[in-house]
Amino acid sequence: MSQRLLIVEDSKPIATVIKQIARSLKFEVVIATDLAQVENILSTDTDFFAATIDYALPDTLDGEAIACVLSHGIPSIVMTGKMDDETRQKILSQPVIDYIPKENSQAFLYLKRVLHWQQTNNKNTILVVDDSSSARNHIVELLKRRNFNVITANNGVQALEKLAQHKNIKMVITDLEMPAMDGIELTNEIRRVYTREQLAVIGISGASNGIHSARFIKNGADDFLRKPFCPEEFYCRITQNIESLNNIAKIQHAANTDYLTDLANRRAFFRSAESRIKEYINKKVPYCLAMIDVDFFKKVNDTYGHDSGDQVLKVIALYMRKHFGAGLTARLGGEEFAVLLHGLDADYLHNKLDDFRREIAVSSIPAGDTSISITLSLGVVFDSEDELSKQMNEADNALYAAKENGRNQIVVFGAELDD
Repeated sequence: MSQRLLIVEDSKPIATVIKQIARSLKFEVVIATDLAQVENILSTDTDFFAATIDYALPDTLDGEAIACVLSHGIPSIVMTGKMDDETRQKILSQPVIDYIPKENSQAFLYLKRVLHWQQTNNKNTILVVDDSSSARNHIVELLKRRNFNVITANNGVQALEKLAQHKNIKMVITDLEMPAMDGIELTNEIRRVYTREQLAVIGISGASNGIHSARFIKNGADDFLRKPFCPEEFYCRITQNIESLNNIAKIQHAANTDYLTDLANRRAFFRSAESRIKEYINKKVPYCLAMIDVDFFKKVNDTYGHDSGDQVLKVIALYMRKHFGAGLTARLGGEEFAVLLHGLDADYLHNKLDDFRREIAVSSIPAGDTSISITLSLGVVFDSEDELSKQMNEADNALYAAKENGRNQIVVFGAELDD
């Protein structure tokens, strides 16, 4: 079901621009042009994800629509042409998401970002650490206004426990002055475990000594805020650090993922497989490493075209996710794939591989106006204690044997190759 946005705006051109922005973010839109319309709409319908509110309307010039919309629990962004400090303070004294001066086209680009953040911030969890309940609750209220998930802790020791319990925390906001473990000690402990690419830390302090910002940064914090801070600066710092983390995650995903199939690429597979294999060997967990190749793939490209060939590779990736969800899957390059699986025993693992091979063999893959049938050859190594590079060579030798023996089959490295 689509999220709904209430647009309160008497200027038709501006309302049209906001509507286009909202539609680009998949919002359904309801427009009101004055306070009377707002009151009429909200008397029977308050199911809105958010609202944008023009400060001055034909029947109210002093922001009365803001309180009206907020009274119905609708998160609101104020659009204003008034730039004086009194108006700004009046807006910020209310629990709005943000206010945006209507100065130029940048205002609407910023509005789009704010609405996008409201849709996505619930995927970001922030840990707030402060021994003062009033200070802690104030920060929590500001974060929840922006739709973040929030966890709290009373001191540094408790914060480390929360970090161990909740693996999805992206940011820690910590006060300096706390019992048991202060904010700088906590930051130092966090950086023993989490890199800047994994977790952001923002230090806060009400102390007048200016050296605390440098101490926080030198001990691994990403940013610093002095209390009391204004909500605008707070949100800018939070958003900047969250966006930085998300951009790093996108870069890392692109660096480790095959662009076509969204499986791990060769580099990521080798890095992850090495650590997993060591764990399997140490814990005596049955496992196998398999190399997979599409039979006669060149013929597919020559007959149906490279777009159809790409479609075949994408479908194989889908089947790999279906059959090997708990395993490590990768496209190594071209039509060659790999999978690292663990399970009950060799028979169980062999059956999983063969179920995958057989389902591919009986499937028809849509490609434009036609459909394509393909088969796969697999070479597999079971429970080897050799280095990964040697196991890959052994699996590749078994794969070559599967091709030589007629394709569409699994060959296990070992006795079969000695015959």
